[in-house]
Amino acid sequence: MLRFDRRLVHNFDWVMVVLLLLISTMSLASLFSATWNGGPSPSPIFFKQLYFFLFGYAFILLLISIDYSELEMLSYVGYGAICLLLLYTNLFVDSIAGTQRWINLGFFHLQPSEPAKLVLVLVLASSYSSNEYVENGYRLRDIIRPAIITAVPFTLILIQPDLGTALMLAILFVSMTLFAHLRWSTITLLGSTGMGCAVLGWLYGLKDYQRRRIETFLNPESDPMNHGYQIKQSKIAVGSGQGFGKGFMEGTQGHLNFLPERHTDFAFAVWCEELGFFGSLFFLVCFFFMLFWGINIALTARDKFGVYLAFGLVMLIFWQTVINLFMITGMLPVVGIPLPLFSYGGSSLMTTLVAIGILMNIRMRRFQVR
Repeated sequence: MLRFDRRLVHNFDWVMVVLLLLISTMSLASLFSATWNGGPSPSPIFFKQLYFFLFGYAFILLLISIDYSELEMLSYVGYGAICLLLLYTNLFVDSIAGTQRWINLGFFHLQPSEPAKLVLVLVLASSYSSNEYVENGYRLRDIIRPAIITAVPFTLILIQPDLGTALMLAILFVSMTLFAHLRWSTITLLGSTGMGCAVLGWLYGLKDYQRRRIETFLNPESDPMNHGYQIKQSKIAVGSGQGFGKGFMEGTQGHLNFLPERHTDFAFAVWCEELGFFGSLFFLVCFFFMLFWGINIALTARDKFGVYLAFGLVMLIFWQTVINLFMITGMLPVVGIPLPLFSYGGSSLMTTLVAIGILMNIRMRRFQVR
């Protein structure tokens, strides 16, 4: 239900808006350069991303007009819908490059695994906020329900196969569960179980190309012309930018097509090459200040659901950012995790903008007593 309260205007989150506009401008500038083909106008990819940004901004305005507490009631409906979409994707969608991830809606290719991350945060926030506080921390049996909630979309996404996004769901579950406060005995048991699952996953769960990616990460020189090529070219692009970069639209790795996926997974490598260390530092300061501001929103939220929800949304953006940055610098294997707000992709961009809209919503209603 739409509600108007004059206090919402006074508490409008201008800090988040300014940061979002700064980051969006840098993102579109980088995409313009990465996809420019030498013609008189930007590429169609640039215009598509611009339209997604504009639609996302409009959706944020709608989102902040709705009390975020209503999302708690809708979270399980969204969870059921996402699981059905993931199941439909696995059963009926044609395979593209060996994976089943996108539903063709005609005007838009929906990747259900992207909003699945957002929906999982909503459901886990609802689950943990409704539990009674346990002084010594949650026991193992107390987190069985959240674990099952995570396991269903995790499995459906892993089947596609999309190891990177599936691992993101696991990371979100671990982050929010630790934030909810666990007993040390539970943490020890879960850590041991996780290590055991990792070993079994390496031996029996990974496909050959996924295992090769990890082996290439550990030793890129062992396969320099195939699976190690992306990492090597990305590191060259990042390093060649030096202090102030080669100049906007002057990057050779991107414009001479040495750098693969330069508008998606490796988009930030183009920015590093063209703007250099200081240009990259400016972007990262803006981005991580936005995440710091999100943590501040979590700390000032007036109810448990708002606290857990804001923290989970910040973790959603934070972990994707860290993984992508480590990936393009060769510190992690290539797992297909986009840089939020920066990599091209409608589903990823809309998911991140919705997350930011919800954070603004929580900030604007911090004066309300629950």
